[in-house]
Amino acid sequence: MAGKRAALKAIDWLAFAERVPPNQRAMFNSLKTRSDAIAAKLTSLPEKPVTIDWNFYKANVALPGMVAEFESKFSTLTIPEPKDTATADINVQEAEANKSAVAYIQASKDRIAAYEIELEKFRNMVPFEQMTIEDLNQVFPETKLDKEKYPYWPHKPIADL
Repeated sequence: MAGKRAALKAIDWLAFAERVPPNQRAMFNSLKTRSDAIAAKLTSLPEKPVTIDWNFYKANVALPGMVAEFESKFSTLTIPEPKDTATADINVQEAEANKSAVAYIQASKDRIAAYEIELEKFRNMVPFEQMTIEDLNQVFPETKLDKEKYPYWPHKPIADL
């Protein structure tokens, strides 16, 4: 068992816990508790099963040939291991998730760059206390009133109010 256990991936529970939303914390704690219980049970098992003392049973079982028959059947018994059919699908899903994460990160960096430019515009503008209407219309063009197209107050279409 220990040889096969070494091949299993270790779970970084701290990194996992950082990504769990607060409303799912109870489910995460339940998962970790169950995983720890299963891991503890697996580590308590010996690497190889205990060998059967066939001579003891031959000496103590009254029915002749029964132990020899069990021994021959036990020695020919093979338990097939289940085939791994999910790892390939999981690797494909992981690659797709990594691609979408990289795309999201790049889009976020682009948005941050645009926000930095806008923030720099706000840092360099005239303070509101010293602004005139012309300065306000220059910095925020959406505030400019179109008195030619809409000559009556509020100088905007009613639908925009």
